[in-house]
Amino acid sequence: MTTSTTAEPPAAAPLLDLQALVAAVRRRRRFWCSLALLGLLAGAAVAVLLPPPPSAVTKVLVAHQDDQPNDTGTLIRTDVEVLGTSRIAGKALRSLKSPAKPEDFMEDYRGTGLTNNLLQIDVTGDSDAEAVARAEALADAFVADHVQRMRESADAEAKALVEQRDRMRDELAEVNRAIGGRSPEGDPEAPASTESLFARRAELTSRIADYGQRAEEARIGTPRVVAGTQIVDAPRAVRHSLPKAVATDGAIGLVLGLVLGLALAAVGAVVADRPVLRRDIAANLGASVIAELPRRPGRRWQRRRTRAAHERIVTTLARTVRGSAEPVSLLELGSARSTSVIAKNLTGVLGAEGPVVGVGSVAPGTAWTDLPYLGSRTVLVVRAGHGSAAWLHTVARHLADQRVAVIGVVLVDPDPRDRTDGTLWEGLHIALRGHRERPARPNGGGTSHAVEAVGEGPHRSDRLSMPASGASPARTELRARGRVPDNDQEAR
Repeated sequence: MTTSTTAEPPAAAPLLDLQALVAAVRRRRRFWCSLALLGLLAGAAVAVLLPPPPSAVTKVLVAHQDDQPNDTGTLIRTDVEVLGTSRIAGKALRSLKSPAKPEDFMEDYRGTGLTNNLLQIDVTGDSDAEAVARAEALADAFVADHVQRMRESADAEAKALVEQRDRMRDELAEVNRAIGGRSPEGDPEAPASTESLFARRAELTSRIADYGQRAEEARIGTPRVVAGTQIVDAPRAVRHSLPKAVATDGAIGLVLGLVLGLALAAVGAVVADRPVLRRDIAANLGASVIAELPRRPGRRWQRRRTRAAHERIVTTLARTVRGSAEPVSLLELGSARSTSVIAKNLTGVLGAEGPVVGVGSVAPGTAWTDLPYLGSRTVLVVRAGHGSAAWLHTVARHLADQRVAVIGVVLVDPDPRDRTDGTLWEGLHIALRGHRERPARPNGGGTSHAVEAVGEGPHRSDRLSMPASGASPARTELRARGRVPDNDQEAR
């Protein structure tokens, strides 16, 4: 019996890799931290150089004729809008005897509804005294206008009710005359008509009394509104604390700068598409990450760790070169200085065994046809986040076209929080631990270890003799091929 299995299709890559995005943004922490610091300094500078103008504040208790316990703030919002009209501003300016225009004065104050019946007025001026005077004039003008409007509204309502009552009184008089003009004898239908007139008279009498009562209530409600609308917090100057303003504005600037920096860093990371994680770099180059090297040794213990990492890398590469039947080269991308240090240390280890030739570059502008002469096998020394995904694909494609096998990647400046796996398990034939040796090409003599040196251009050829101690026949040669990126110094 034959059993056939169908391989599952690979999972689709996510549209946005959040892990890679977070790692890329974290690597640009200097950028967004600088923007956050700049925002902090800018906010503090604004608080010092642009202090707020002198201001005053007052609070007015506003009573309404139609106050309801379940009011959602509609009435107080109406009062706020009324305060911001040229009518109130003009009355306040007239009481101040100021020649300013109401339109200009309205820009210097604002009202805020604190509750359904409490209005706060904030006013600015050229001095504290002027601001207090303006606040008092505005509060008085608003109270007077509000009381006048409430009185006019109550008077209009009472007048309408009285007029309606008077019309019903006239109608009642007509009904009374009709009732009085009927004789008890006569038409047999007269009792029914008389009964309807008596019912109409009773209805009119009730409605007349109701309209009269409502008119009285409308008049009585006005004094309550007048007495309830008053200034409850006298106008006073607002004291501004410079340290508090500096702290507040600085915190606002810090948050805005941080948000802006993070947003720009995220957008830049997405647009640039520069792989940072091990798995992405290994996938784009088609080779496993075999070693890592910190780029900037900082404190003393970090320097010791960096030296230990260099020693491990040199040991690994030396073992690889000794076990290879074909020349092995070093090719750098964004890490010329680190690659030159590795080459120098490797020269000290392998110099006694035969001629050692330096490292090359796969940066833009590389002479790809020269790379096979450096070695049919190569180890790429790549700085994380330096090359874009498109360029890493280009490097892998050109090396494949030139039949240069990549046996591993040395990752420089890796993300310390990266927990991804940089091993290509489906490609063990190109991994360092499992590559197969190809037949050695005739070289007419002893073994030559190719460790190609960094240069500035495809036509540059610098030679630096580095004899190994204790082995006079052996010679060490650093030959520069390729181009070093502009952002790294030349390693000689």
